[in-house]
Amino acid sequence: MSRKPSRQTRQAWIDLHRAHRLLLERVESALKQAGLPPLDWYDVLLELRRDDESGLRQYQLGERVLLSKHNLSRLIDRLEKNGLVRREACAEDGRGNLIRITAAGERTLEGMWPVYGDAIESTFGARLARDEAVELSRVLAKVLDQDGGD
Repeated sequence: MSRKPSRQTRQAWIDLHRAHRLLLERVESALKQAGLPPLDWYDVLLELRRDDESGLRQYQLGERVLLSKHNLSRLIDRLEKNGLVRREACAEDGRGNLIRITAAGERTLEGMWPVYGDAIESTFGARLARDEAVELSRVLAKVLDQDGGD
């Protein structure tokens, strides 16, 4: 059975993608102007820090960030080369590695947040009233709940 989206649904879809692209471009620009690494670096470092030093396997990290596995592998290589993460042999599986954030990675993450947070606020938060932000989160949660709708 084929269902066609309404005009309003198509427009909301287009607006969502345009807003996403625009906001990410503005955040990336702010980070670059401050001489900081790209947002993907922040994303990976944050997930590693959230893991509380036990480390993540690359596939686990891949499940948490929005990168393809191919791009993630290259990114981890760059982060390791810059001393921001380290790979360690996985005790459960000798073929795999655990990836852990280093002290330099922690410092990089901390240095990026003020610029990233300011960019979020100036390009997004400042344009929404509190109740609009709450409503947008509620609507997006409905979209993200793929198990509950069909």
